[in-house]
Amino acid sequence: MNEHPHLSADERLRYRRHLLLPGMGEEGVQRLRAARVLVVGVGGLGAPVVLYLAAAGVGVLGLVDADVVDVSNLQRQIIHTTRDVGRSKLLSAAEKVRALNPDVKLEIHDVRLTARNALSLVREYDFVIDAVDTWASKLDINDACVAAGKPFCHAGVQGFVGQLMTYVPGAPCLRCVLGDTLAADGHRAEPESQAVMGSLVGVLGSLQATETIKFITGVGTLCTRRLLVVDASAMTFETLQVQQSARCHSCGGWLDFDSE
Repeated sequence: MNEHPHLSADERLRYRRHLLLPGMGEEGVQRLRAARVLVVGVGGLGAPVVLYLAAAGVGVLGLVDADVVDVSNLQRQIIHTTRDVGRSKLLSAAEKVRALNPDVKLEIHDVRLTARNALSLVREYDFVIDAVDTWASKLDINDACVAAGKPFCHAGVQGFVGQLMTYVPGAPCLRCVLGDTLAADGHRAEPESQAVMGSLVGVLGSLQATETIKFITGVGTLCTRRLLVVDASAMTFETLQVQQSARCHSCGGWLDFDSE
């Protein structure tokens, strides 16, 4: 992240509430302006992430998605509207970001993240957001970030329950939590067949944006070595300690990647 000195008068007005935050101030806002963040998936989780990071003034937002907006997405993917149905999710999201904060630079990646292209995508950014909806893709993001030494924030929601954790180099990774139990059948059922509480997806995405801002500015304590579990039906937040697995073949060993 390269520092950019001197906020303009417009920036001081736009980011005034962040400038007032203890520990953030002008340096934190400048760090946000200099940061490069990759958001993989601009659906339910990615929608609040993209909106809040754009609002916070993150300098460069990379967006990865290859889907189009479906009417069934609108229950939870709040960056898209009814008139966007049938449009590329990337184009829809980019339009909203430019309307919200034209100073944010967008880098559009109209591809589906895979094990073959994950490393080449994540290595160009300071922080990565896992906002995808298949476990296979989540593990591809995890493995690429571990190999590249890139921090990322994972989240997932199913039904009334969501989870979140942040990885930084040296900490336990997502594969330490999941192990290799998904290796044979890593893909979840198709999203339209899954029950998901729309507003809970927004909560988890907002928490991912919060973790990103904290990492970039150095404010607060990240959710590393911990798994946050949110049960919306009972309105409980539970934090589970995560231990690094000696058998983890991601953060405990070496992975080879083929770049596109």
